[in-house]
Amino acid sequence: MNIQDVLEPKVKEAVSSLFSIELPNVEFQPTRKDFEGDVTVVVFPMLRLIKGNPVQIGEKIGAFLEEHVDAVAGFNVVKGFLNVSIHDSVYRDFFNGIRTTADYGYQPGSKDAVMVEYSSPNTNKPLHLGHIRNNLLGYSVAEILKASGKKVYKTQIINDRGIHICKSMLAWQRFGEGETPESTGLKGDKLVGNYYVKFNEQYMSEVNDLIASGVEKKKAEKEAPSLIEAQQMLQKWEAGDSEIVGLWKKMNGWVYKGFDETYGNLGVDFDQLYYESDTYLLGKDVVADGLEKGVFFKKEDGSVWIDLTDEGLDEKIVLRSDGTAVYMTQDIGTAIQRVKDYPDINGMVYTVGNEQDYHFKVLFLILKKLGFSWAKQLHHLSYGMVDLPSGKMKSREGTVVDADDLMSDMTQTAKDISEELGKLEGYSEEEKTELYKTIGLGALKYYILKVDPKKRILFNPEESVDFQGNTGPFIQYTYARIQSILRKASDLGIDSSTDIHTSAKLHTKERELVKQILLFPETIQLAAQNYSPALIANYIYDLVKEFNSFYQQVSILGEANEEKKALRIQLSKKVGEVIQTGFRLLGIQVPERM
Repeated sequence: MNIQDVLEPKVKEAVSSLFSIELPNVEFQPTRKDFEGDVTVVVFPMLRLIKGNPVQIGEKIGAFLEEHVDAVAGFNVVKGFLNVSIHDSVYRDFFNGIRTTADYGYQPGSKDAVMVEYSSPNTNKPLHLGHIRNNLLGYSVAEILKASGKKVYKTQIINDRGIHICKSMLAWQRFGEGETPESTGLKGDKLVGNYYVKFNEQYMSEVNDLIASGVEKKKAEKEAPSLIEAQQMLQKWEAGDSEIVGLWKKMNGWVYKGFDETYGNLGVDFDQLYYESDTYLLGKDVVADGLEKGVFFKKEDGSVWIDLTDEGLDEKIVLRSDGTAVYMTQDIGTAIQRVKDYPDINGMVYTVGNEQDYHFKVLFLILKKLGFSWAKQLHHLSYGMVDLPSGKMKSREGTVVDADDLMSDMTQTAKDISEELGKLEGYSEEEKTELYKTIGLGALKYYILKVDPKKRILFNPEESVDFQGNTGPFIQYTYARIQSILRKASDLGIDSSTDIHTSAKLHTKERELVKQILLFPETIQLAAQNYSPALIANYIYDLVKEFNSFYQQVSILGEANEEKKALRIQLSKKVGEVIQTGFRLLGIQVPERM
């Protein structure tokens, strides 16, 4: 139910009846807390069509609504704002209608399918804080799209080939002395990442030696022996050299095992994996076809390009003069392959940092020019970088914040704060460990997801695990408080299982809570349309604030009137369910006790 949907046709009918004007649309907003009313009709936009005083226009429309709409209990006009009050019975009937609805807010699934790509790491290093934002965003958007009624496939393309991978391989060959994840006790992705850093140290040492011997810096960077050897290794890999391919498979295998562990701890999953080693040549045939059709053009050196200057962009290369593919070639081919693999896909969402904004503008335009109808449904979920108080991260220098270490630190921080607050009497050690992880990961995920994806984040671990304010633990604590109320109600034998049809006036705090619950389905739809988990996160925070205000101002279990008591227990239960559902969309768990 949406009050605005009920009122909009009636406001249009009022304007038509009173002023003989057909109103194209009606602007609504929630009534300000300092005025009486539930929903506000904004009169000012109507003045383009209706001449007159906005207060008088509002008064006439308000009187019409009060007379002709059963749901309307009254109205008042403040300047150009018509504040409409809704009968308690409307809210009561709405609440009775959704009280026992499982997965309230979800829309039934349709055949409309979308593929969401996220993570897409390189196999030369472990996942870091930037990957955490990527994974959390992609996973949450996939879950929100599902809840909005779409069929969703989660995918990633693993960047498992190229010069970066060869750098780790070469360093391991030189310095590894046969060590493995088993012999070192290190996760495979960490072991390989260490050799990527080791390569860079060796390379920088060689560059500095060359510069010291009089070689110009740019030339030294190109001619350092380690880089030349890594390039030769890449050529051997592309030629199918059995020894190099064997080493590549072995080291990538270590990395995948490590990635799986990280994904498991982070709570994200995938339906389909694509590998760059399988897809990097995919687009070459498409480019050849596009060349024949005149979508692309060839330059004198034999390289193939597309001219996008009419669209305000540049010329973009899609095939090098030696016939080798560039990233754009691969991405064109991969997109087409995905639609072949999943013919019901009607769109794709690419979760990639905002440094690739231009790349995706070009990719989507090329696919449109190649004539693919689904290209209109492609979206780049562009997001800002994550910074730490200590500054920017760099993989090759080994200064990144490792994803596993961060999750472990967050669990430890949650443990320290929980022990300080001293609220865990009667918990077994196993229960405590599980709770610390739930709170720590909840804090991390909520802190990142509550921010609009486009904005850059300064991540402060201590701030995220605060039990007050707009944080995951604050919301988890409210959920646990609700579960405690429900357990006590059950222990007292209170029956709150039937609908409440009393004519007694709703308490202001009961009304506000029902109004907030009522917004959940449209919030899911808005979050899906905007690819923004932040809308869900901040909605849940607003709901929790409203519940805590309700909890402080009305008695729940101590209420003498049995019907009022039952309604308040039902409201508490539904708020808990909406918190749990909303947090599930963010990939966050909620504890039964805290």
